[in-house]
Amino acid sequence: MSSQCKIAGKQAAGAPISFFERYLTVWVALCIVAGTLLGLYWPDAAQAIGAMEVAHVNIPVGVLIWIMIIPMLMKIDFGALREVYDQRASMGVTLAVNWAVKPFSMALFGWFFIKIVFAPWLPADELDSYMAGLILLGAAPCTAMVFVWSNLCRGNANFTLTQVALNDLVMVFAFAPIVALLLGVSSIPVPWDTLTLSVVMYIVIPLAIAQALRGWLVKCGGQQGFASVLEKIGPYTIVALLATLVLLFSFQGQAIIEQPLIIAILAVPILLQTLFIAGLGYVWNRKLKVRHDVAGPSTMIGASNFFELAVAVAIVLYGFDSGAALATVVGVLIEVPVMLWLVRTINRSRDWYNRVAMVQR
Repeated sequence: MSSQCKIAGKQAAGAPISFFERYLTVWVALCIVAGTLLGLYWPDAAQAIGAMEVAHVNIPVGVLIWIMIIPMLMKIDFGALREVYDQRASMGVTLAVNWAVKPFSMALFGWFFIKIVFAPWLPADELDSYMAGLILLGAAPCTAMVFVWSNLCRGNANFTLTQVALNDLVMVFAFAPIVALLLGVSSIPVPWDTLTLSVVMYIVIPLAIAQALRGWLVKCGGQQGFASVLEKIGPYTIVALLATLVLLFSFQGQAIIEQPLIIAILAVPILLQTLFIAGLGYVWNRKLKVRHDVAGPSTMIGASNFFELAVAVAIVLYGFDSGAALATVVGVLIEVPVMLWLVRTINRSRDWYNRVAMVQR
């Protein structure tokens, strides 16, 4: 790998978890309360914001989503793709888990718990919408927070950059077809035009803008200047996420008050999916004798979700007040504490992992 890519890798994957990121679950919980109260006591304000649409795209949320994801997408270095062959075993695990297993296992968990086990406790007219939200989460593997998880589990920085770059390239072409397939199998109507618009608006255009900005910043200020800019704009990403959640829950307030168990019910398939995917990726890497510092980030990218994309597409496809939007937000609520627990588990199991014979050096 070039020296420039090595520096980028260290900067992207070597930064410690920030104050906002460490307590993201706390901020999300507070936003749930704030949004719910807003929806209950100032519903006209929330409805006015929700009505600001163009081509079924809510303008305020669209702006917030771009503020969220563009800084994250700027971390991706497509120049790192030349390193794919060097870590082909773990890269194969990453691609297989993210695209051949994860979307389908999420649909299976969702069907079992939403349509069967917990169906009597959920609004019958929202079951398909909840399923759609879970499918969107399952089809959107992590893009940005995986840099944080990789750092915390002492992962290889260069591999982290490479797998994120490859994963995002696949996402451009695979996200919409997989979502459409699983929605169709679940007998949920597939609005192809809106789904395609979502992919263009929330993957293709932001990715192009982010990469143009990355190139310009690196050219003007070098890798150090680029890293400094990312550090300065990082908090705005979290603020935009939290503002979006307040708006989302302002439309869900009445439903949450009437059925507070909905969030807990939706968390069950998401939690089981996360643990299943993490275990599968970790054990699979071990069987292939992949180094631990590579297996860690390979495991974490599949276990976590690109929840910013899932939330945005759920809003575009089904609306602010839909069960799909609520399901994707629940994914945000539980992800951080679960991923921090997985980081500790991966670190503590390092000796067990390395006891397999002939681990690659």
